[in-house]
Amino acid sequence: MPELPEVETVRQGLERHVAGRTIDKVTVLHPRAVRRHPAGAADFTGALAGREITGARRRGKYLWLPVGEDALLAHLGMSGQLLVGHPARPLSPHVRAVFTFTDDGPDLRFTDQRTFGHLLFAPGGADLPGPIAHIAPDPLEPAFDDTAFAAALRRRRTGVKRALLDQSLVSGVGNIYADESLWRARLHWARATETLNGPQVTRLLAAVREVLTTALAAGGTSFDSLYVNVNGESGYFDRSLAVYGQAGRPCPRCGTPIRRDGFMTRSAYTGPRCQPRPRHGRW
Repeated sequence: MPELPEVETVRQGLERHVAGRTIDKVTVLHPRAVRRHPAGAADFTGALAGREITGARRRGKYLWLPVGEDALLAHLGMSGQLLVGHPARPLSPHVRAVFTFTDDGPDLRFTDQRTFGHLLFAPGGADLPGPIAHIAPDPLEPAFDDTAFAAALRRRRTGVKRALLDQSLVSGVGNIYADESLWRARLHWARATETLNGPQVTRLLAAVREVLTTALAAGGTSFDSLYVNVNGESGYFDRSLAVYGQAGRPCPRCGTPIRRDGFMTRSAYTGPRCQPRPRHGRW
């Protein structure tokens, strides 16, 4: 699933290519694309036609395009893409919605092979759409409060990786960047949050910010064609991964083979020597 660097890369592309333009027509090609819009596809398209997009914003893994006081909210899911291009280009079978503009310039297409992503119209959501008001700020936002995060983290009484994936605690961090951040912070994924001291939380937050910033500069992480930016280009942070997906290869720091453990329905990767497994961790 696209995480903060991938979604922010898309947001920046939307800011460049669609902000300041007026929507002429919206065509929904698959009902699942707007399944979270309770009033249905016809209401969704009608609410957006003739509206000017005034920017592109993001919180965690969610994007929204302000239209006046309202917003077009998007979540990319596992394979969603927002692609800008010439209106006459071939229509992919995975395109779920098309936005054309009054200037007859490049259109915007929501493509989603696995149909886990979604779009919805959020009245009054220009500053922060209601459906995502529960999502916490991400570590790169000015609104993120390090002290409040540290206190909430220790109250969770869970494994530290599970806490990093909790979008109500900190947004934008998914499986890839959690593993990379924990490796940089020298913390095992099962370390109990209540055992972390102040310097360790500070080190963890610094690692999260470093990883996210580095990945963003690389355009995110693309393992296949399902994540691309608005121009269809892939990110290349996968070339810099220290542990994620590297099972059996030498840890860049301690040299021991990277360990892969089952974690929830996914995997967790660690350097066994430099990220020792806690005796009483939370799995």
